[in-house]
Amino acid sequence: MTRERRRRIVHTRRTATGLTLAGAISFLAGMTDATGLALTGDFVSFMTGNTTRAALALGDGNLRHAIILLSAIMVFVVGNAAGIVIAHFTERRTFVVLSCVSIALATASLMAGESLAMPRFYLIVAAMGMVNAAVEQIEGLPIGLTYVTGALSRFGRGLGRWIIGDRRLDWTIQIVPWIGMLAGAIVGALLAQIAGAAALWLIAVFAILVALATLLIPKRMQGRFNAMSSSPTRVK
Repeated sequence: MTRERRRRIVHTRRTATGLTLAGAISFLAGMTDATGLALTGDFVSFMTGNTTRAALALGDGNLRHAIILLSAIMVFVVGNAAGIVIAHFTERRTFVVLSCVSIALATASLMAGESLAMPRFYLIVAAMGMVNAAVEQIEGLPIGLTYVTGALSRFGRGLGRWIIGDRRLDWTIQIVPWIGMLAGAIVGALLAQIAGAAALWLIAVFAILVALATLLIPKRMQGRFNAMSSSPTRVK
């Protein structure tokens, strides 16, 4: 086997593994977002939608709802930051991040009662922010797990470039998170109808199963799913 052929095989294997993982996590995000929307009436991972709804609430004079949504956006950002910090101090980045997400969702499922509705909502939002740190790229291409608008935009731009003559097809992977999110949202909507708030337990179980599955992925391969941060410039 030639070195070039071996490289192609390794590249294909890494891409397939990364896409499977991204699809599974997007499925998790879709389930959580649909369930969260059914339980609270607001999005838990779709911050573009929450931004627009917050603006509409302000326009209607509904300051309370606007504050809830703007706070959710801040919590989502903090969740993303927390995921990166947690991942930085662990070797099994994806496993640890998804385990934390599972614990957060399981905790949220225990928050029954009207008085805990807002804390439960924000905990789910934080978990959905955190999940984005699990996989950031696949073979150098950025991948969104909860932000499928960006994935669809990259897919559409890639399609446009293909039409005008660019025959590279790496942009096609961007459709995977959208498919995962759609399928997960359908399942999440059904779970919310059948089990109500208890659906969060089932989603937490799915999250930990995906986390355990990542233990089968070599650590070196997992490292390629993370965005490489540049070294800080030292001030002399």
